[in-house]
Amino acid sequence: MTYILGISAFYHDSAACLVRDGEIIAAAQEERFTRKKHDEAFPENAVQFCLDHAGIDRKQLDHVAFYDKPLLTFERLLETYIDYAPSGFRSFLKAMPVWMTEKLWTRETLARETGFEGKILFTEHHESHAASAFYPSPFESAAILTIDGVGEWATSSVGVGRDNKVELLSELRFPHSLGLLYSAFTYFTGFKVNSGEYKLMGLAPYGEPIYTQKILDNLIDLRDDGSLRLDMQYFNFAAGLTMTNDAFAGLFGGPARKSESEITQREMDLARSVQEVTEIAMLRMANYAQRETGEKNLCLAGGVALNCVGNGRILREAPFENLWIQPAAGDAGGAVGAALSVWHQYLGNERSIEHRTGKDAMSGSYFGPEFSTAEIRSALDLAGAVYHELDISEIVKRTAGQLSEGKVVGWFQGRMEFGPRALGNRSILGDPRSREMQRQMNLKIKYRESFRPFAPAVLRERVADFFEMTEASPYMLLVAPVSEKVRVEDETGDNAAGLDKLQVPRSTIPAVTHVDLSARVQTVDCDDNKRFYDLIEKFGEITGTPVLINTSFNVRGEPIVCTPEDAFRCFMRTEMDVLVVGDILLLKSEQTAEADSGDINEIFPMD
Repeated sequence: MTYILGISAFYHDSAACLVRDGEIIAAAQEERFTRKKHDEAFPENAVQFCLDHAGIDRKQLDHVAFYDKPLLTFERLLETYIDYAPSGFRSFLKAMPVWMTEKLWTRETLARETGFEGKILFTEHHESHAASAFYPSPFESAAILTIDGVGEWATSSVGVGRDNKVELLSELRFPHSLGLLYSAFTYFTGFKVNSGEYKLMGLAPYGEPIYTQKILDNLIDLRDDGSLRLDMQYFNFAAGLTMTNDAFAGLFGGPARKSESEITQREMDLARSVQEVTEIAMLRMANYAQRETGEKNLCLAGGVALNCVGNGRILREAPFENLWIQPAAGDAGGAVGAALSVWHQYLGNERSIEHRTGKDAMSGSYFGPEFSTAEIRSALDLAGAVYHELDISEIVKRTAGQLSEGKVVGWFQGRMEFGPRALGNRSILGDPRSREMQRQMNLKIKYRESFRPFAPAVLRERVADFFEMTEASPYMLLVAPVSEKVRVEDETGDNAAGLDKLQVPRSTIPAVTHVDLSARVQTVDCDDNKRFYDLIEKFGEITGTPVLINTSFNVRGEPIVCTPEDAFRCFMRTEMDVLVVGDILLLKSEQTAEADSGDINEIFPMD
């Protein structure tokens, strides 16, 4: 057997992936083990998990691949600092020590940390994204579009995958970046870059696109083929320590919003406007990819591919018959792309998709750790928890009943998901029919902004009954309108503005209906996740609605839970009502004051 270890690290969201004879068998992000969100350090825990899962040691690795070429990135940094000198001197002084002492020695670090004595292989950043998008896809051939902030030089690329080959045909280069434009607005509206982009997307429907034309007239020259140029007089990211500057603030009527301060109508309108520009750019790039390749299928990766609203528009409006998006589309997924690129491109192994029967090779993205009942029981006993061990049919029946009564459930099952989404194995679940559930879960469970939307998980065969889509969306990466069949009228809705829109029910599943009548849909297939499927089905039998709120099992500032200990701590520190860990059910009302959940201040860090 041939084992290939893929690694992404040293920027944000470090991760490891193990491929055995071309098959992904394990993958995890380092943050889940260290509990440091977006951990950029070498993924030693993730690497060890992958090896342990395979039952091998480091000497049995055949290849180690890194998702990026640090020397090319260093070249970009030096050229950029020279171009912007002397204005970038402070940024230069801050960046150089870590480069001179760490990042320029990535090859040596990888060899030392992995114990691998062979040749370390490097793929370019966007090659890793492209490989992660195409190789696991269900397509024999496809156009490939990758869009993010920046790799070494590239900020987006168009390519084509055919059989076992991936070829990049064209690229945009730094500093002209759709991802960095979006991050600039993330920063300006008071959210944290590389983690707050989801918030900006969620805030957008509360605003009006009043700044769209101003963005197009002043900040970005967006062409018909999707290529773009940013007017750098408004940005500070190329050589400074912030994303935007005083000229940017002057253009939009004042300084950036301070983190944690009140969100005003300006921030809502800015979010809506840059979201609209981003969707226009994504569509033009997709159209260009189809013209250049002639392909009927499209694969997407890169951080911007997590913009599920833009993805939904590509699905509906771009000239492709089929769309597939890498669920770990950001930098973590580069570990997958690096490993698969070595297997197919470097070693020349063929790619076969016949056995997939139309499905992808990400296997639901359930590639992380799992825990036996004995391990779960031991962890709960150590914490002093009160619990009930039941057979699976009883677990499903009781949990569905609790959900139908308005209880919030922590749901911890099987292997942990790889990527930013909880997909039914590390999830917090709720009743989508409740008018209060979105606010309750945001403020009392997730400890985050009240405007953040929640995603619906729906039985695959029932998706068209609730949403205007027929396609599968197993990775929660597509937004679709809520079906006319479940929409409701509310006479107060026309007068609501800003965050007051949140109080207006718009459908019979209001907790998963965003203010623009959209939803970020996850379809659940019995073959991919039977236990989660059975739970939704049982909830549907009780309520007539085979849909659940599905949000990630974590609170603000914390990574998604990894272990039973993580799950119990999060359960005890929030107002969750029920916790289900494997075949064990816990009720909050039965827990004693002595049950150990640790220091509450550790789990609720502020942005």
